[in-house]
Order: sequence, then structure tokens, then C-alpha cells
Amino acid sequence: MVELDRIDHSIIRELQKNSRITITELATRVGLSKTPCQVRMRRLEDQGYITGYTALVNHTKLGLSHVAFAHVTLSDTSSSALAAFNEAVKEVSLVEQCHMMAANFDYLLKIRTRNMAEYRQVLGEQISSLPHVLQTSTFVVMENVKDTGI
Repeated sequence: MVELDRIDHSIIRELQKNSRITITELATRVGLSKTPCQVRMRRLEDQGYITGYTALVNHTKLGLSHVAFAHVTLSDTSSSALAAFNEAVKEVSLVEQCHMMAANFDYLLKIRTRNMAEYRQVLGEQISSLPHVLQTSTFVVMENVKDTGI
């Protein structure tokens, strides 16, 4: 892998701000001509620094404005139990993020639903029945103060 320089970091920052920017505009913003900029961008993609492009959406307009974070504690933290949980949680569509933690609980899940009733259903029927779940604890978001979407 090639060490990233200032221009590579600039390309990544600009694409994080707006992944639909034209290559011409991107090149102008990072101080390159079009072809070298495009070559660098492709290299960043090929080497896995840029893993994809996505759209940021207005979840409220989509009817998914309820956000909760759930601490999940497992009854077993052996490698096989962690692997089983990891695979199963990927199938719960309303879990937006899942992070294994170094804390007094094992996982932190970000769950986005329409309302509290739907959250209770997801928690009770899907998350609590995932492999090795011992207990959960919920924290409901009152207001989103900052979210870069990345």
C-alpha cells in the first residue's frame, strides 16, 4: 500500500462532503488536473480506503425518526458465541449499526424505527432472541445534535 499524502486526504474529505462531485470540481478543490485526480481516486478505491458511495437521507421524511441505542450483554463471550451473535445481528434490518465494545457490556446497537412501539417489538422479538443475549439496556435519542453521516 502507498502512504497517503495531503492530496489523498483532501480527496477523501471532499468525497465525504459530496460523493456526487464531478471529477473536474474535485480536481480543482484538491489542486490537481482531472486525470491525476481520477487516477488517485481509483487508487484509493482499489486499495480499500474508499469502500463505497452512499446517499444521506432524511430519516424523518422516511418515517424512521425514532433512534435508540441498546447495550447488549451476552451470556457467553467465547469466539463461537461472538461469531454467532455477529452473524445473526446482521439479519436484523432495523439495526443500523452494531459495535463490539470494550466496556461493561458486549455490544452497542443503533436501532432506527418509526416509533417506540416498533422499537419495543424489535427489541422484544428480534434482538432479545439473538444468540446468547443475556440482557439489554436502552437509551433513547431525544435530539440529534451532530451526525456527519460517516
